[in-house]
Amino acid sequence: MDWQTVLARRTGRMKASEIRELLKLLDQPDIISFAGGIPDPALFPAEAFATAMSEAMTGPRAAQALQYSVSEGYAPLRAWLADHMATIGVPCGTENIVITSGSQQALDYLGKLLLTPGDTAMVGWPTYLGALGAFNACEPRYIPLDPWSNTAPEDLRAEAEAAGGAVKMAYLSPDFANPTGETLDAEGRVRLLDRAEALGIAVIEDAAYQALRYDGDPVPPILATDIARSGGIENTRTIYCGSFSKTLAPGLRVGWVCAASPVIERLVLIKQAADLHSPTLNQIATERVARAMFDDHVAGLRRVYGARRDRMLAALSREMPEGITWTRPEGGMFVWVTLPEGTDSAQLLERAVREARVAFVPGGAFFPDGSGRNTLRLSFSCADDARIDEGIARLGRLLR
Repeated sequence: MDWQTVLARRTGRMKASEIRELLKLLDQPDIISFAGGIPDPALFPAEAFATAMSEAMTGPRAAQALQYSVSEGYAPLRAWLADHMATIGVPCGTENIVITSGSQQALDYLGKLLLTPGDTAMVGWPTYLGALGAFNACEPRYIPLDPWSNTAPEDLRAEAEAAGGAVKMAYLSPDFANPTGETLDAEGRVRLLDRAEALGIAVIEDAAYQALRYDGDPVPPILATDIARSGGIENTRTIYCGSFSKTLAPGLRVGWVCAASPVIERLVLIKQAADLHSPTLNQIATERVARAMFDDHVAGLRRVYGARRDRMLAALSREMPEGITWTRPEGGMFVWVTLPEGTDSAQLLERAVREARVAFVPGGAFFPDGSGRNTLRLSFSCADDARIDEGIARLGRLLR
């Protein structure tokens, strides 16, 4: 069977995730890895989840945990999320929330919801690699997302039409973005909404790291700003994607989308066709743990990860040679490093693993056009002080 003759055209844009491949390096104990942007498993609330799972599987409650459920998601979890969203400036009801199998599934669904082949998606340059993977199958055209751009909306629309589609959406992670660690300030968020309104497009706010702020003043979510200026969530164009993966546990794959109810209704239809509903047992356990300890647990994460960020920034200042710069994130899990022009971080990675036993993610993977080859991403979330010091020292020696 020659499968190439029957595969859909969209499969030609599906690529293996460089990050998922690099995660295999974590199984090699002699490698100091700054590659995987994953939470430290030592910080998972394992006992709390063990208790929640046991309670959910006790007596008649087990029938609900093991049975089919509604596509919108477990009602008590959606109720907790509605209350949680209100605390960050997003008043909404449960009808504005759907549970997804991680925010990655949400991005896949939103690509299907918004993009027709040939449409234009505005994304960061660089942007989250998983978002590109989710959207690629929808065969869009990508252009850089710049809230301060002077390009007229009618010019953007004309370019999109000439390319065979329309401008449909802007995607960004405004808080401590993956991969750069940068945060879009309040003015930038207003300008983005102005631009989206002028273009008549949706804004996808990927808020995976929003809770992990270590210093600086919190910036209201884009959806909160959208609600304040439009008069209510039903009048908004922003689609908020949240996740418990970076705060409670990624293995349970529990995320959510918060948006105007017509968007949620369409996403529910997509979910019914895809997987019917996210695992009920995981949702029940997540609701119990979140209700019992979310704020206290996240406060503990901020202390640990914030200290690791500080350690990495200090090590970079100490070890990096002249001509190399890096971001100084106020939260999240990443530091973005820019090397001198002409340096290829993919080739550097080969040497780093072979000669220094250090791993990172080459930056070119985060650019839709493959540019940015002189950049790389470092994650500090899973490394202790000694490994941060030693790993950055090794990388500094190699670069020198």
